Amino acid sequence: MAPSFLSFASLYSFYLRHCFTSSGLSQKSINVGDETTIHFWAPTQLRQSKPNLVFIHGFGPVSLWQWRQQVQFFAPDFNLYVPDLIFFGDSTTKSSERSEIFQAESVAKLLETLGVEKYSLVGTSYGGFVSYHIARMFPERVEKVVIASSGVNMKKKNNEELVKKAKLEKNRRSYAATKTFRFESFAGCCSVQAKPPHGS
Repeated sequence: MAPSFLSFASLYSFYLRHCFTSSGLSQKSINVGDETTIHFWAPTQLRQSKPNLVFIHGFGPVSLWQWRQQVQFFAPDFNLYVPDLIFFGDSTTKSSERSEIFQAESVAKLLETLGVEKYSLVGTSYGGFVSYHIARMFPERVEKVVIASSGVNMKKKNNEELVKKAKLEKNRRSYAATKTFRFESFAGCCSVQAKPPHGS
Protein backbone atom coordinates (compact mmCIF):
# COMPACT_ATOMS: atom_id res chain seq x y z
CA MET A 1 0.00 0.00 0.00
CA ALA A 2 1.32 3.46 -0.91
CA PRO A 3 1.96 6.02 1.85
CA SER A 4 -0.97 8.41 2.43
CA PHE A 5 0.96 11.35 0.96
CA LEU A 6 1.04 9.44 -2.35
CA SER A 7 -2.70 8.85 -2.45
CA PHE A 8 -4.69 10.30 -5.32
CA ALA A 9 -6.61 12.58 -2.94
CA SER A 10 -3.50 14.05 -1.31
CA LEU A 11 -1.71 14.54 -4.64
CA TYR A 12 -4.78 16.14 -6.21
CA SER A 13 -5.24 18.41 -3.17
CA PHE A 14 -1.61 19.50 -3.55
CA TYR A 15 -2.27 20.33 -7.21
CA LEU A 16 -5.44 22.27 -6.30
CA ARG A 17 -3.63 24.29 -3.61
CA HIS A 18 -1.00 25.15 -6.22
CA CYS A 19 -3.76 26.31 -8.61
CA PHE A 20 -5.29 28.55 -5.92
CA THR A 21 -1.96 30.04 -4.80
CA SER A 22 -0.80 30.62 -8.38
CA SER A 23 -4.09 32.48 -8.92
CA GLY A 24 -3.10 34.90 -6.15
CA LEU A 25 -5.03 33.37 -3.24
CA SER A 26 -3.83 32.30 0.17
CA GLN A 27 -5.60 30.22 2.80
CA LYS A 28 -6.52 31.56 6.22
CA SER A 29 -8.80 30.86 9.16
CA ILE A 30 -10.71 33.45 11.19
CA ASN A 31 -12.90 33.25 14.28
CA VAL A 32 -16.18 34.99 13.41
CA GLY A 33 -17.69 34.72 16.91
CA ASP A 34 -20.01 32.21 18.57
CA GLU A 35 -17.01 29.84 18.77
CA THR A 36 -17.13 29.57 14.98
CA THR A 37 -13.98 29.46 12.86
CA ILE A 38 -14.09 29.65 9.08
CA HIS A 39 -11.29 28.44 6.85
CA PHE A 40 -11.17 30.27 3.51
CA TRP A 41 -9.11 31.35 0.53
CA ALA A 42 -8.73 35.09 -0.11
CA PRO A 43 -6.59 37.42 -2.22
CA THR A 44 -2.96 37.56 -1.16
CA GLN A 45 -2.96 41.15 -2.41
CA LEU A 46 -6.29 42.97 -2.34
CA ARG A 47 -6.96 45.23 -5.34
CA GLN A 48 -9.51 47.95 -4.55
CA SER A 49 -10.19 48.41 -8.28
CA LYS A 50 -11.55 44.86 -8.59
CA PRO A 51 -15.07 43.80 -7.56
CA ASN A 52 -15.42 41.13 -4.87
CA LEU A 53 -16.73 37.67 -5.75
CA VAL A 54 -17.55 34.88 -3.28
CA PHE A 55 -17.76 31.21 -4.30
CA ILE A 56 -19.83 28.98 -1.98
CA HIS A 57 -19.40 25.24 -2.45
CA GLY A 58 -22.04 22.54 -2.40
CA PHE A 59 -22.68 19.70 0.01
CA GLY A 60 -19.87 17.22 -0.30
CA PRO A 61 -16.54 18.65 -1.42
CA VAL A 62 -14.60 21.42 0.27
CA SER A 63 -14.19 24.63 -1.71
CA LEU A 64 -10.72 23.63 -2.90
CA TRP A 65 -12.14 20.65 -4.77
CA GLN A 66 -15.11 22.49 -6.28
CA TRP A 67 -13.89 25.83 -7.62
CA ARG A 68 -10.47 25.33 -9.29
CA GLN A 69 -11.52 26.25 -12.83
CA GLN A 70 -13.59 29.22 -11.70
CA VAL A 71 -10.79 30.53 -9.48
CA GLN A 72 -8.28 30.34 -12.32
CA PHE A 73 -10.68 32.04 -14.73
CA PHE A 74 -11.99 34.84 -12.48
CA ALA A 75 -8.90 35.67 -10.39
CA PRO A 76 -7.47 38.21 -12.88
CA ASP A 77 -10.65 40.32 -12.72
CA PHE A 78 -12.04 39.82 -9.19
CA ASN A 79 -10.99 39.72 -5.56
CA LEU A 80 -12.02 36.13 -4.84
CA TYR A 81 -13.20 34.76 -1.49
CA VAL A 82 -13.69 31.01 -1.27
CA PRO A 83 -14.83 29.82 2.19
CA ASP A 84 -15.29 26.29 3.47
CA LEU A 85 -18.76 26.13 5.01
CA ILE A 86 -19.08 25.05 8.64
CA PHE A 87 -18.28 21.32 9.09
CA PHE A 88 -16.38 21.23 5.79
CA GLY A 89 -12.59 21.31 5.69
CA ASP A 90 -11.25 23.20 8.69
CA SER A 91 -14.37 25.32 9.34
CA THR A 92 -15.85 24.49 12.74
CA THR A 93 -18.29 25.67 15.38
CA LYS A 94 -19.38 24.71 18.87
CA SER A 95 -22.84 26.08 18.16
CA SER A 96 -25.68 23.56 17.97
CA GLU A 97 -27.12 25.45 14.98
CA ARG A 98 -27.13 23.44 11.75
CA SER A 99 -29.19 25.38 9.21
CA GLU A 100 -28.23 27.02 5.94
CA ILE A 101 -29.27 30.30 7.61
CA PHE A 102 -26.52 29.80 10.20
CA GLN A 103 -24.10 29.06 7.34
CA ALA A 104 -25.21 32.28 5.61
CA GLU A 105 -24.77 34.35 8.77
CA SER A 106 -21.31 32.86 9.32
CA VAL A 107 -20.13 33.64 5.76
CA ALA A 108 -21.55 37.18 6.05
CA LYS A 109 -19.68 37.64 9.37
CA LEU A 110 -16.49 36.41 7.72
CA LEU A 111 -16.79 38.97 4.93
CA GLU A 112 -17.68 41.73 7.39
CA THR A 113 -14.67 40.82 9.55
CA LEU A 114 -12.45 41.03 6.46
CA GLY A 115 -13.87 44.48 5.62
CA VAL A 116 -15.55 43.28 2.43
CA GLU A 117 -18.52 45.64 2.19
CA LYS A 118 -19.99 44.75 -1.23
CA TYR A 119 -19.76 41.47 -3.08
CA SER A 120 -21.40 39.13 -5.54
CA LEU A 121 -22.12 35.49 -4.75
CA VAL A 122 -21.87 32.27 -6.72
CA GLY A 123 -23.34 29.23 -4.98
CA THR A 124 -23.81 25.71 -6.25
CA SER A 125 -26.07 23.02 -4.80
CA TYR A 126 -26.20 23.52 -1.00
CA GLY A 127 -24.09 26.65 -1.50
CA GLY A 128 -26.95 28.05 -3.59
CA PHE A 129 -29.22 27.89 -0.55
CA VAL A 130 -26.57 29.64 1.53
CA SER A 131 -26.08 32.31 -1.16
CA TYR A 132 -29.84 32.87 -1.38
CA HIS A 133 -30.06 33.46 2.38
CA ILE A 134 -27.07 35.83 2.40
CA ALA A 135 -28.71 37.89 -0.36
CA ARG A 136 -32.07 37.81 1.43
CA MET A 137 -30.66 38.84 4.82
CA PHE A 138 -28.03 41.33 3.61
CA PRO A 139 -29.39 42.93 0.41
CA GLU A 140 -27.39 46.12 1.02
CA ARG A 141 -24.13 44.14 0.74
CA VAL A 142 -24.92 41.76 -2.13
CA GLU A 143 -24.62 43.10 -5.67
CA LYS A 144 -25.38 39.99 -7.74
CA VAL A 145 -26.19 36.34 -7.08
CA VAL A 146 -25.66 33.28 -9.25
CA ILE A 147 -27.33 30.09 -8.01
CA ALA A 148 -26.56 26.85 -9.82
CA SER A 149 -27.94 23.34 -9.33
CA SER A 150 -29.99 24.30 -6.27
CA GLY A 151 -33.64 23.59 -5.60
CA VAL A 152 -34.33 26.92 -3.90
CA ASN A 153 -37.86 26.90 -5.33
CA MET A 154 -38.71 23.44 -4.00
CA LYS A 155 -41.82 22.97 -1.96
CA LYS A 156 -42.19 20.99 1.26
CA LYS A 157 -43.95 18.16 -0.57
CA ASN A 158 -40.85 17.66 -2.78
CA ASN A 159 -38.75 16.84 0.29
CA GLU A 160 -41.48 14.65 1.75
CA GLU A 161 -41.56 12.61 -1.46
CA LEU A 162 -37.76 12.27 -1.39
CA VAL A 163 -37.77 11.15 2.24
CA LYS A 164 -40.50 8.60 1.53
CA LYS A 165 -38.59 7.23 -1.46
CA ALA A 166 -35.38 7.00 0.58
CA LYS A 167 -37.26 5.30 3.45
CA LEU A 168 -35.87 7.76 6.00
CA GLU A 169 -37.60 8.43 9.33
CA LYS A 170 -38.43 12.07 8.76
CA ASN A 171 -37.30 15.09 6.84
CA ARG A 172 -34.44 16.95 8.51
CA ARG A 173 -33.92 20.64 8.04
CA SER A 174 -30.17 20.30 7.74
CA TYR A 175 -27.83 17.91 6.01
CA ALA A 176 -25.70 17.41 9.13
CA ALA A 177 -25.71 13.72 9.96
CA THR A 178 -27.31 12.93 13.29
CA LYS A 179 -27.52 9.15 13.00
CA THR A 180 -26.67 6.37 10.63
CA PHE A 181 -29.16 5.76 7.87
CA ARG A 182 -29.36 3.45 4.89
CA PHE A 183 -27.00 5.10 2.44
CA GLU A 184 -28.08 2.85 -0.41
CA SER A 185 -31.68 4.07 -0.14
CA PHE A 186 -30.62 7.70 -0.12
CA ALA A 187 -28.10 7.27 -2.95
CA GLY A 188 -30.79 5.61 -5.04
CA CYS A 189 -32.72 8.87 -4.97
CA CYS A 190 -29.73 10.81 -6.25
CA SER A 191 -28.54 8.67 -9.12
CA VAL A 192 -29.92 6.79 -12.08
CA GLN A 193 -28.45 3.70 -13.71
CA ALA A 194 -28.10 4.34 -17.44
CA LYS A 195 -29.80 1.88 -19.75
CA PRO A 196 -27.63 0.35 -22.49
CA PRO A 197 -28.23 1.69 -26.02
CA HIS A 198 -30.99 -0.09 -27.93
CA GLY A 199 -29.74 -3.19 -29.71
CA SER A 200 -26.66 -3.84 -27.55
